[in-house]
Amino acid sequence: MSERTYWLGLFSGTTWQEFVNAGSEVIGFREGRWTTVQRIKPGDYILGYLTGVSRWVTILEVVAAPFRDPTPRWKDDVFPCRLRVTIVAALTPETAVPVFELRDQLSVFRNLKNPSAWTGSFRGSPRKWKASDGETVVKAVLGAQQHPVHRPVDPKKLARRPPVLNAEIGPVTIPETVEAPTEGPSALDPTPHTAIQWLLAKLGNDMGLGVWIARNDRGREVDGHRFTDLPRLNSALPRQFDEATNRTVELIDVLWLDGNAIVAAFEIESTTAIYSGLLRMSDLIAMQPNLSIPLYIVAPDERREKVISEVNRPTFSHLSPRMADICRFISFATLQERLERIGAIARYLRPDFLEEASESCEVEDT
Repeated sequence: MSERTYWLGLFSGTTWQEFVNAGSEVIGFREGRWTTVQRIKPGDYILGYLTGVSRWVTILEVVAAPFRDPTPRWKDDVFPCRLRVTIVAALTPETAVPVFELRDQLSVFRNLKNPSAWTGSFRGSPRKWKASDGETVVKAVLGAQQHPVHRPVDPKKLARRPPVLNAEIGPVTIPETVEAPTEGPSALDPTPHTAIQWLLAKLGNDMGLGVWIARNDRGREVDGHRFTDLPRLNSALPRQFDEATNRTVELIDVLWLDGNAIVAAFEIESTTAIYSGLLRMSDLIAMQPNLSIPLYIVAPDERREKVISEVNRPTFSHLSPRMADICRFISFATLQERLERIGAIARYLRPDFLEEASESCEVEDT
């Protein structure tokens, strides 16, 4: 018998439920994946991964040769390149295995050029995976099936469909029409931005990290709390960059620092006009291409699609590394929910806990 091959299979919360409701016998992929799908043979395993919540939900065994069928079966897309499968193990979204629980065992998390580079292995479906990684995922899902651990799932994240667009140069997005700010005082109201800025600054402070607030925002306050009252607020940036880079860095909304090292950078996008924060991030990437700092865009949940669209504009996609490879998205609601759960344990956290609270800004290949 030939050696089994392992393939990544991406499910949104919607397509996973549709697969289950239809009897869990057929999965499909987009037309552009037919060449890859034809390489999948009976006996191969599909490693089912839930996008949005970043969890392993199923192991499927292929039981027949690939076939094409344009008959609609799913709401998200036709997915005409199809495979007949049988379930080896299946979990629910609540008992599925978080990908970060396997980070010490999976090769996709090793030797990363930047902290978010692992997401590149989760772009596109199906995608061939190393046998050792496939075996690790199978073992974890089988174990979770025997000894389930219930973890809450954010319904909004589960319902999201990964954004996918095509162009001759690769996956990009068509920019939306730039919206003009509304008239009146609310257009200039900095409260949402400043409130989130305060939450991030206080969290970093409570974690025992140094905190930097954008130089032009340091005099602000939220509900009587002044940024300048934070005990760990840095009065100067570490001089690890040249003068031009420092002029960009000092205007980033929030930085977390461990000694002289920047360990996270945040830009808050609460307005509907111009993404000045994205431009600062792109300047930083262009000036320091070897930089290994986690970059986060923090915005209202309803602006998720727009943020991801902007991050994947050709202007930012042509950077090296691409902005989508190193920027992750955190919604206001997710940040606030996590802070409520963290409470007094903040001092025990490390900055990389945000990887699970955030999501990739990459679009899925087709």
